[in-house]
Amino acid sequence: MREQESTAPAVPDERVFAERDRIDRLSRIRELIFGSLDGLLVPLGVVSGVAGGTGNPRAVIVAGVAEAFAGALSMGAGEFISARAAAQVHRTEIRKELDEIRDQPEFERREMALLLEREGLSEADATQVADTLNRYPMAFHKTMVEKELGLRLDVETVKTPEALTMGGSYIVGSIFPLIAYFFLPVDRAFPISLILTVLALVIVGYIKGRLASLNLIVSILEVVVVGGVSAAGGYLLGTLVPHLLGF
Repeated sequence: MREQESTAPAVPDERVFAERDRIDRLSRIRELIFGSLDGLLVPLGVVSGVAGGTGNPRAVIVAGVAEAFAGALSMGAGEFISARAAAQVHRTEIRKELDEIRDQPEFERREMALLLEREGLSEADATQVADTLNRYPMAFHKTMVEKELGLRLDVETVKTPEALTMGGSYIVGSIFPLIAYFFLPVDRAFPISLILTVLALVIVGYIKGRLASLNLIVSILEVVVVGGVSAAGGYLLGTLVPHLLGF
């Protein structure tokens, strides 16, 4: 009886590498959520404080717009510099590891075998896999860096997409607490500002839940509760401080 040939479809190379790119894009959820929440809550505290302290819609708008753009630039620049600094530190550690592989190849080969043993391979299999990888420098380097340092060999030090995501989400978030003051008097704009901010928190929670495949209700409640507590604290500070200072 003839053995049936495998009919499993070949995996295209582009699909393998596309998965990593897809995960990298999804990983920007951190910048998206961070920027959105700050963009919602910080301007809310500012405009609420100015509204309660002055009752002047023009002052509220000027303060809100100035804070929105200053905050977006600050958040974007901070994300760029901090992420770049972390990547540069990682690249330095990777370079040190590669130098050790070059200067102490036998020690690093044994270390590779030990790392593989800790992941469940038998001593014999771990040694065989380490010996096999040792014949292919690129594979050995990438595996060693990922298993020992927990880093990717091709770490990037330019973090422009992350910075743009952080700053852009801050600007978008700041629209919700501020927009009502452009069209309504302060006393009517204030409750609308709060409602729109809560609505935006719901949207952020929904996006987080969808991207992370979480229970949507739990995700929304988490963001709304945490954001609501932060907003309440910002509002109290924004309204009490001017009175305490006699403004």
